[in-house]
Parts: sequence; C-alpha cells; structure tokens
Amino acid sequence: GLCRIFHQDGLRTAPFNSQNMALNSGITPDGKEMGRAQIFQAEAAGIAPDVRMNPILLKPTSDRQAQVVLMGQVATSMDAVGYHQYKPRLREQILAVYQRLAGEYEALVLEGAGSPAEINLRDRDIVNMGMAEMAQCP
Repeated sequence: GLCRIFHQDGLRTAPFNSQNMALNSGITPDGKEMGRAQIFQAEAAGIAPDVRMNPILLKPTSDRQAQVVLMGQVATSMDAVGYHQYKPRLREQILAVYQRLAGEYEALVLEGAGSPAEINLRDRDIVNMGMAEMAQCP
C-alpha cells in the first residue's frame, strides 16, 4: 500500500526486502527470480520488478532446508544453521544493492521479515533491525 501511495503522491518509489522466505516467487522481465510480494509492490509503485528489490529469496524445500536464490539466481541449498552462519557474508552485497536503489529512487519502502523482536537472531540480522541499521533508517 505504501508503494502505491508514494507513487500516487509523485515520488519515484521502490520496495526493498533484503531477504524474503516464500515459495511464491515470480520471474522478472530479465528472467530472474524474486519474491512475488516485491513484484506486486513494484507494480504498485508503477515500476518494473528488479531483483535488487529482493536480493535474497529463501525457498523452503523441506522442514530443514531451503534453496537460496541470490540476485535472482539459484546459488545453493542450506539448512537453517548453515544459512545463519553464512548471512554475515551477505551484508556487504545487501548494502551495495540497497545503496544503488537508494540512488535511483526518492523513496524506498523497507520490509522486514518475521519479527524484529527475535533476539536469538539479532547478531546476524540482515532483514529487520540489522537492515534498518545498514540503511541508517530512523
């Protein structure tokens, strides 16, 4: 809704969700895969979907494994422990993607995942308060 409102107010707006976990994915015009929610949000903002709006997509393959899609391409499959250990390596890439989008749009609507109150995940958070800190959001 916010992407549509900002777009209607004349702001060049894009959605951003650094990491999304969903089986509902879609294909961008350039043939890459991203979360369907961010595709809909881009459409609401009046722009074409771009994998930079959802650089990490986790697609569960079982109750313990997920396929990791990075920048629209399948990278690997990992279990939760392996991915939690891997996340710090993704911080620089996420920040670079965010900064490129921020340079192109007047407003970015950041979406988190789960709850920012999950303190057990805080030390390696790349999507909730960790992303807000990277983006220097208030």
